[in-house]
Amino acid sequence: MNLLSAAPIAKLQGLAKFYLYSKKIAAGFWAISEGFYLVFRHRLYKDPNNPQHTRYVQHVCRRLCEVFNVQVKIHGEIPRHPSLWVGNHVSWLDIPVFGSGARVFFLAKAEIAQWPIVGQLAKGGGTLFIKRGSGDSGRVREQITGFLKQDIPVLFFPEATTSDGRGIKKIHGRLLEAAIDAQRPVQVMLICYVNQHGELDMIAPFIDQMTFLDHIQRVLEMPKVTAHLMMLPEISVQGHNVESLTEEVQLRMTEGLQRLHAKVLGAAQQDVEQ
Repeated sequence: MNLLSAAPIAKLQGLAKFYLYSKKIAAGFWAISEGFYLVFRHRLYKDPNNPQHTRYVQHVCRRLCEVFNVQVKIHGEIPRHPSLWVGNHVSWLDIPVFGSGARVFFLAKAEIAQWPIVGQLAKGGGTLFIKRGSGDSGRVREQITGFLKQDIPVLFFPEATTSDGRGIKKIHGRLLEAAIDAQRPVQVMLICYVNQHGELDMIAPFIDQMTFLDHIQRVLEMPKVTAHLMMLPEISVQGHNVESLTEEVQLRMTEGLQRLHAKVLGAAQQDVEQ
């Protein structure tokens, strides 16, 4: 079974492209406008990191998945108790996909808070802005520890970069120490993008030297993709140090992604053949 889709996107021309782009841009603008409405209607900006507000983040993320033609299917039960969430990283699409499945806040570079429109929406929606730089990992870890101790669920991508979705890259475990410091478990959630042919999708990944604008264009023209999310059993931090916890997360994510592929790619291929 061929797991990878190497077929190029069919080129849209003329009125078809104009109609598609107009429809998607209008839907995206409406989703963002709805996000601002929620921020100001419920005054989220007054208490942006309140864990009760994650339901509004989840709603906006679900709307964005609709805009980008991504259907989300969840495998396993979504836990609600406070944890440090980690996931594999394939694309910027991961954020609305993960956010549509789980009620979490995301880590983001502090610079994003200054971005027009998006920065204000993210700030009002409770995004946790982290100052990053040389030798700054200790301060970042302390911030995450503080969030976890306040029962604020936080998700980050420990691979630190995107992949094509076929496997798990090296896990960088410094920030995992926040879970140990806060005595909160680590919750792994894995993602897998599958196209309409039952193959591992190669349009969704944001990799190589592609610019962000080029990738947005590809995603806007992308046929429907199913994003499968799988929950793994939480990892207790009891008895772990940073090194052992990093090894455990690496093992769990690697084995878990293999199981997810075996489950959804096989099932998707059978659906296509029937």
